[in-house]
Amino acid sequence: MSDEALGEVTGQAFMQVQNLSGTSHEFTRMTLGVDVETRVNVDDIRIGEINGGTDFAATHLALGHITRQDGTQYNGKTYAKDEDVPFEATQPYLELAEDAQGLAGFRMGFTQARGSVSSLTSSFSGDIGLKLTDSTGAEFDAVLFDAAGQATNHRATQIGIPDDPANPTTCRECVSLDRVQSLFVGTEKADGTTGFTDEFFIGFQRDDAGVAWQSPNGANVINAGKGVFINLPTSMTVEMNQLTGTSGLPRLRTHQVDMGEQLF
Repeated sequence: MSDEALGEVTGQAFMQVQNLSGTSHEFTRMTLGVDVETRVNVDDIRIGEINGGTDFAATHLALGHITRQDGTQYNGKTYAKDEDVPFEATQPYLELAEDAQGLAGFRMGFTQARGSVSSLTSSFSGDIGLKLTDSTGAEFDAVLFDAAGQATNHRATQIGIPDDPANPTTCRECVSLDRVQSLFVGTEKADGTTGFTDEFFIGFQRDDAGVAWQSPNGANVINAGKGVFINLPTSMTVEMNQLTGTSGLPRLRTHQVDMGEQLF
C-alpha cells in the first residue's frame, strides 16, 4: 500500500496495553477496541463465597430491559412498546495490579457503560452511587449497611440514609437491598438523559488494604477493599419513601413475557 493510500485509512488497534503507576501498585490495563450492546439474564450468581458468607449474591440478574409502553424515553432515544433497550458498553478492559508480593488484584470493566441493571440482591460488596431524598427533600449519598444497621461496603444487606452523612456509621433509615430491583448505570446529563460512565467495574483484591483503581480517564481513584468489590455508579435520585413503600423500587421488564412485578 502506498503512503498516499495508507493516509486515507483510519482505524483502532484491537487491543491496547497500558502500564500505569500508582501509590502502592503497578498496573497493567488491556483494553479491547470493541463496542457491545447486549441484554443478558442470569438466574443466580454468587461471587466470593468464603468464610461463611458471600461478597456478592443475587438472583435474576439482568443487564438491559424491554419497554412496557410506547414512548419510553431513555438515553436520548424514544422506544416503542416491547422494544429492547440494551446495556451499552465500549472498550471492555482487564486490569492487573501488582506489588512486591506479586498479583494484588485484578478487575474487569468498561471504558464507557450505561444501561439498566436489575437483580434481587441479598449480599453486596462495593459501592452503589445512588442519591436518596428524605421526607424534607434533603438529598444524601446512599450508604450500604449490614443487618445490624452498621455502615459497611463488605457483604452489605441494606441501603439507606445514615445518621451522620459526614461520617456514616449507623442507619437512620434503611431498607433491604432486594427492594432496589432495577438501577440505571451511568451519569445524569443536563437534559435529564443518562450519559456514559467510566467507573463501572468489578474488582478482586488480595489484601485488607485493597487496591486504589484509577478510572480509565485518570480523573478519579476508587478504593476497593479485600475480596470482591463492585463499583456501580448510577444516574438516579430516589425518594426514600419509595423504597420504604409497598413495592420499593420496581423491577424493569427483563423477560420477553412481561410478568409485571413477578420474575417468571
